[in-house]
Amino acid sequence: MKNIIFIFGTRPEIIKLAPVILELKKYPESYNVIICNTEQQKELSNQTLAYFGLKADINLDCMRENQSLSSVQARILTSLDKVFQENKIDATIVQGDTMTVLCGALTSFYHKIPVFHVEAGLRSYDIYEPFPEEVMRQMTSRVAALHFAPTGVNKEALLREDISEAKIHVVGNTVIDALFCLSDEVIENSKRFFEEKSIPIDDKLVLITAHRRENHGERIDRIIEAISYLAKKYDDHTFVIPVHPNPNVKNKIHERLGGFKNIHLLTPLDYPYLVYLMKNAKLILTDSGGIQEEAPSFACPTLVMRYETERKEGIDAGVSKLVGADYEKILEESEKILSSTKALTRLKAQNPYGDGTSSLKIEKIIREYLG
Repeated sequence: MKNIIFIFGTRPEIIKLAPVILELKKYPESYNVIICNTEQQKELSNQTLAYFGLKADINLDCMRENQSLSSVQARILTSLDKVFQENKIDATIVQGDTMTVLCGALTSFYHKIPVFHVEAGLRSYDIYEPFPEEVMRQMTSRVAALHFAPTGVNKEALLREDISEAKIHVVGNTVIDALFCLSDEVIENSKRFFEEKSIPIDDKLVLITAHRRENHGERIDRIIEAISYLAKKYDDHTFVIPVHPNPNVKNKIHERLGGFKNIHLLTPLDYPYLVYLMKNAKLILTDSGGIQEEAPSFACPTLVMRYETERKEGIDAGVSKLVGADYEKILEESEKILSSTKALTRLKAQNPYGDGTSSLKIEKIIREYLG
């Protein structure tokens, strides 16, 4: 039996790793799964774990208010080093491009333990867009033993960086696997959740998320101004914004958008509730990476409020469009959708990010690697 540690700290990491965790747990004779949560997003991560019926074996409580990137990195590295000293680990699995991912990969490297990187090969090639994630995923790629690339584009990026083709496996994105975990009961519970909040879920629903570090400051100001304009012009539409707890985002959004009757500002949503909104939305405005991948499964047009994206497959397929934090561009592209009916704006292209079988492929590759 092999001891496999999953290291994560944010909600997106859990959503994308949960299908892999659940798949490995089907084989207790082969894998002893250890779940380690750095709690980079403490409330969000634990909330999402519970949805999948999972609980962390190790919680590190590494976050402090208004801490610098250097201080959180030092804290996570020190905490993980102790975990590796106290546990026999045969392999580490990380996902994506967060501080937790980089620290998990570095700590494993220092202990000479192989790293398996889920969602490998995403690149913008601008070290400040997204910041600091672009550098973190590139550094993680240097030490990974297995690279689970969502698409062929990601594989090509890794090959250009002289990573051995034998280490790279195109498996699709596990976020699509997670979507298929939703039961009919969960969907019905989500429906009741919004009914109880008197939020109409119909063909005039707009979902908005904005939280990325590079969008703080003047950029979030422009995004908020654009939302304000759209909410006034399309006052028959419902705008739902799950507000990220970061005070750099939260305070501004509540101060400037809290007075609109057709804007509903919510606390961060449980994963099923967010999926329910995506499934029913007429339009999505987001700077999230995960939503870029999930929304095409529901044929929902998505405007990406970033100037660069490592998820270029969606742009190429026409299922999403870059608008940055550009006030005029956000308005122009949003109005194309909002001025028409939902039925006429549905996407025709298939989701380029996967078919829901990624975790099955990953388990088989890990089994072969570990012998």
